[in-house]
This record gives sequence, structure tokens and C-alpha cells, in this order.
Amino acid sequence: MGACMALCSIASCASCLCGSAPCLLSSCCPSAYNSTVTRLAFSFLLLLGALVSVFMVLPGMETQLKKIPGFCVDGASIPFSDNKVDCDVMVGYKAVYRMCFAMACFFFLFSIIMIRVRSSKDPRASIQNGFWFFKILILIGIAVGAFFIPDGMFTTVWYYFGAVGSFCFIIIQLILLVDFAHSWNQSWLQRAEDGNTKGWFAALLSFTILHYVLAFTSLVLLYVFYTQPDDCTEHKVVISLNLLFCIIVSIVSILPKVQEAQPSSGLLQASLITLYTMYITWSAMTNNPNRKCNPSLLSLVTDQGPPPTPAPGPAIGATVPPHEAIQWWDASDAVGLGIFLFCTLYASLRSSNNAAVNKLMLTDEGQGLTADYEAAVGDDGVRRAVDNEEEVVTYNYTFFHLCLLFASLHIMMTLTNWYLPDSDYQYMRTAMPAVWVKICSSWLGLSIYLWTLVAPVILTNRDFS
Repeated sequence: MGACMALCSIASCASCLCGSAPCLLSSCCPSAYNSTVTRLAFSFLLLLGALVSVFMVLPGMETQLKKIPGFCVDGASIPFSDNKVDCDVMVGYKAVYRMCFAMACFFFLFSIIMIRVRSSKDPRASIQNGFWFFKILILIGIAVGAFFIPDGMFTTVWYYFGAVGSFCFIIIQLILLVDFAHSWNQSWLQRAEDGNTKGWFAALLSFTILHYVLAFTSLVLLYVFYTQPDDCTEHKVVISLNLLFCIIVSIVSILPKVQEAQPSSGLLQASLITLYTMYITWSAMTNNPNRKCNPSLLSLVTDQGPPPTPAPGPAIGATVPPHEAIQWWDASDAVGLGIFLFCTLYASLRSSNNAAVNKLMLTDEGQGLTADYEAAVGDDGVRRAVDNEEEVVTYNYTFFHLCLLFASLHIMMTLTNWYLPDSDYQYMRTAMPAVWVKICSSWLGLSIYLWTLVAPVILTNRDFS
């Protein structure tokens, strides 16, 4: 049903060229709320931009990108440097940076326009829920214009914007995963109470054990492949700390006082967060420029003795000596893209009963994908989405667009392997800032999850029911 909703609603919304009326629904889809359809439509635009960015980094695409007039000129002089531009190295990254820059500008624009929209009666709500044809034209216009941005310091500066935005989105991902785990746990507990208690509890226990087994296996592999007896002290400390933090949140999740204040908390959520933390730890370590501590998945080049200069990361489509191995996309980033797709779709369809998570995500909704009643039928006999925001919006419009802005930057960093542009713009290389951004995000994410557990216990004067 989710796939039907995504495809049918987006196709029908694309036909709403102007006006603030709720988007039309195809007859093949169930009734839905206008707020859900709108979020799906914006998410579709984000995923479409991400798909275009993926095509830009595919091997062989640099030949086509170099045909764009003035976008990248081989041998052009680099300001304040004696070096020349190497388009085989840089053109793929430049294209991804500019496409994601366009998406970030698009969502930033809407985040500003939608500040303090309280209900669908606000005239700006019609811009949020309609005018899809013009929105697409605006996005295309910004994307085309972005390809004419002069090089200068744009790539380097935008790298640091991307790192900060990606950090924020990693935190949002973890909050969404916490929300998903709470909803998952509540759903199966409710089914266990309705019947077949042993079967549903066995299913909950099985997934909890599976998550912990995968997390423990990941922990062992991290110690084996990403540490050395005489080196990689940072990796040893980080792995050990994250193990300790995961044990702490797991214990806290089943404390009697926490269970009493928040009956939905349990080891299922803690196990999923533990597994996600191990993934973030792995992803961080694959960005370590020290080859001795990052020997396997990134595989920058085969060691041939100490290099005379810092070793660059592999460039998309770059010509390298035969002994050097190109890995144009890291495995951890492929997993990250899958998590990103899931979280983006879930953010559009989510319907949470967890008050602590709703406060963090600035939402207050009791309904999600489908409405409890049939969608309104217009004079033309076509069903329309139900406007469920006449009194108050079910999600913060500005915050939603900021989430998509951060998602755009996260996609940019993921598709470029978090490579830092060289100061001479001749190659891209891994850098420690990417490692610490991910490590710190894992710590902050665990702190946020811990807060969702203890907040009802500490703030007894607030209603977290």
C-alpha cells in the first residue's frame, strides 16, 4: 500500500499545477491526509535529485559531464596555484556538489517561506500543498544555475557545510529509527494482547536477539580489521566507548522505573539503536586516511612503500597506474543510502504515539498514511485528499524542509565518500573531520535515545503519555 501511495499520490500531485486545493488521489489508492501526500511529494523531489546525483557519479559519466560548456575545462589554471584542473578527477564530484547545492537551496527557500504556518487556512499553506509544476520548475532552474557557479573555493567551503548538514541528518535518522522501533514494539505488543501471545512475544525476542547478534558480530569485526596492536588507538577507544554506551542504554531501557513511566520502552528499541551505532562507528572508520587503520573496504591504493605526498582518495573516473585500485563507492555508504531511503520514506508516512519523539521531531499527529474515512469526492467524481490541518498543522513545515535540506547534504557527502577536496582541486582525499563528525553524531544520538527513556522519569510534572 505504501508503494501505491507513493506512486499514485505523486503522479496525481504533479498534475496540480496551481491552487491550494488538496491534491487529487487516483482511484487505485486509499484515502489519505493532505499532509501525508504533501510530504510524499517533497520526498519524491528529494529522491529524484538523489537519483540524478547517483547517475553523475557512475563510472564513465565524467565523459558526458565534461561536454557541458564551461563546466570543467581540462588544463585550466587554478587560482593561486601553479597546478592545472584535472576534469577526470573532479568533474563527478563537482556535479554532485552542485546538484545537492540546488536541492539544499530549494528546501532552504521553503523553510523560510513556511515559518510559523499554523494551519491550512494560512495562505502560505496553499504554496506548501500545491503549485507542484512551478516547484519543479524552480528546482530545475536552481540546478541549472548551480552548474555555472565558478570553482574558486566553492567545493571546499560547501564540503564543510555538507559535513555539518550530514551530522544533523544522522541525528534525525537515529530519532526516526527510535520512533520506528517504538511503533514496531507497540504494534507487536498490542497484537500479542489481542491473541497468540507466545507467537508475537517470540517474534519480538527473535528480532531483539538478531539485532544484538549482528551488533556483536560487527563489534568483533571492527576490532579485527580496524585496529592494530601497535596503532589505531583512536579506533580502540571509540569502539570500546560505543560498546559501553550501548550497554548502558540497553540496561536503562529495562529499568523498572523507566518501564513504569514508559511501558513501550524495551530491548527491541535498544537493540536496533545498538546496531545503528555499530554501523555509524564502521562508517566513520572507513573514512580514516590512515591506511593501516582502514585496510579493507575503502582500499584507496595498494601499499608500495611510503608515498612522497599524502595519498589522495580515488577519483571517479580518474586514470591511475595499474597497481592502484579504484573504489568509486564505499560499501558503508551503500548501506547508508539504504538507511537514508528508508528514513526519508518513513518521515513522510510516520504516525507516532511516542510523545518524547514527537516533541523532538516537532510533530503532533495521530494519523499517518490513511484516513479513517473516505476522501472527499469532488463534483467531477474524483476523490481528493482529506485536509486534516484546518485547525492546526500536524507537522512543522519549516522543520520538515530543514530535514530535507540536511538530507540533501547527507546524500552529497555519501556519494562523494566524504572526500575532502584538495587545496589545489586536483584530487579528493579522505580526512579526519569526516571521522569525528560521524563519531560525535553516534554519541549525540545515543544521548538523545537515552533522553527519550529518562525524560518521563525525571520530568514527572510533564505529560509523556
